[in-house]
Amino acid sequence: MNTLTFMLTLSLTLSSMLTLLNAWLAQTNPDSEKLSPYECGFDPLGSARLPFSIRFFLVAILFLLFDLEIALLLPLPWAIQLQSPLTTLTWTITIIALLTFGLIYEWMQGGLEWAE
Repeated sequence: MNTLTFMLTLSLTLSSMLTLLNAWLAQTNPDSEKLSPYECGFDPLGSARLPFSIRFFLVAILFLLFDLEIALLLPLPWAIQLQSPLTTLTWTITIIALLTFGLIYEWMQGGLEWAE
């Protein structure tokens, strides 16, 4: 059996076993709160146009920014094996420094304070 067939068979078997295990062990006793379309905590009888705090969006954008940093730095161990690892290291340090300076700037401006 070649490697590709083995990996496909292993993946299919493992995913099927985990799906069946989840179906077998899952607790299926929903109550009225879980069946409510407003499980998120908003009052279903109030106004649909509740204002969100701009701080919520700022934290979400910062999370996405640092999540993208991880995606950019993930291939770093393989990139070190290239012909010029010094260039890779320079770009990595540049990305981390820019994000660190941006975080420090937001912190100093009070952008990370939830309540004033």
